[in-house]
Amino acid sequence: MRIVIIGGSRLGVALAERLAEGNHDVVLVDRSREKLDELSERLDCGFIEGDGTLPQILRDAYGDGADALMPMTNHDDVNILSAVVGRSIGFERIVLQIVRAQLLDICEELGLEDVVTPHVTVAGSIVQSLENDERVWSELSAVEGVQFTTYAVPDGLVGRNLSELELPEVARAVAITREGKEATVNPTTEMRAGDHVLVAATEDVRKELQQIFEV
Repeated sequence: MRIVIIGGSRLGVALAERLAEGNHDVVLVDRSREKLDELSERLDCGFIEGDGTLPQILRDAYGDGADALMPMTNHDDVNILSAVVGRSIGFERIVLQIVRAQLLDICEELGLEDVVTPHVTVAGSIVQSLENDERVWSELSAVEGVQFTTYAVPDGLVGRNLSELELPEVARAVAITREGKEATVNPTTEMRAGDHVLVAATEDVRKELQQIFEV
């Protein structure tokens, strides 16, 4: 895949590293030449200096075609604008970082469905662990290659509790998005129409998870 990442933030750089390790074609866009020069010594990807909200910069990054645009700066307004402009240029998929959960409704109104809210997600999982006297994050961090994926709740699972999902042992439901807002979950959380469940799991059980959420 060809992936364009906007912003040399910690998350943006981490994504670039993982994607490059997977032999994907990665382009990192950032306004700072100094930062790009520094990153060029550790990242095996392409670099473009410029404002990732400008159409010409995004067209240059898009090239002959790109599979995804990932605005990952630490500024929500920049990420949203970049996503909107990128969609008009023709990026097939857009995944953006949003720090302030209050802006999730705006993203939904704009049709931006793939949104990463790291602070909300981490906070929710920590609270869940405390409330249930569990060590969820410790267990997951001990497993190499843990990934976070959002699954839409299909009609066949509406009205059922999360405990009925029978997730693989290395998978955890850590949050649920309902009406644009994320909330912590527990085994008795009931899934409703329109919900999205955030699951942490290893790569090897992805197909099994897809089958669970295709009911």
